[in-house]
Formats: sequence, C-alpha cells, structure tokens
Amino acid sequence: MPDVHDRLVRCFATVLPALDPAQIATAVLGEAPGWDSLATINLMLVIEEEFGVQLSLDELPDLTSFARIKAHLEKEAAA
Repeated sequence: MPDVHDRLVRCFATVLPALDPAQIATAVLGEAPGWDSLATINLMLVIEEEFGVQLSLDELPDLTSFARIKAHLEKEAAA
C-alpha cells in the first residue's frame, strides 16, 4: 500500500497540475503555482476522499504546506 507521502503527492498532482513532481514536496500555499484558496478547498476534498478523513474548517489555517498536511495526516493515522 502506498505511504502517506506518495498518496499525498497524487492528491496535489490532481489539484495542482502546474506543479512538477519535484515542486510538490516543498509546496506552500500562496507560493506554489495555482495554489490559492479555491485550490485549497479542492485539495482538501481530494485528500478527504483519498485518506478517508474529515478535515474541519478550523484545521485549514494550519494546513498551508505539503509538509504540514503530511504531518497532520500521519498524526491522524497514528491516533
């Protein structure tokens, strides 16, 4: 089964096709091409579907980079 990193890369690639694979792991909201508020909502929906999680609106301000989203998902998986 693919790990969190690989699955999350696929989510980002689906929502942000302008990013090449090398850019995804360092992507930050507002700095990555195409990653704006609308893309954030789409990204969260794709992540929820891929990982079977429910992300609350209260969590969104903290989920502003690939690394922070990955850490959040790994924490959820360990809980």
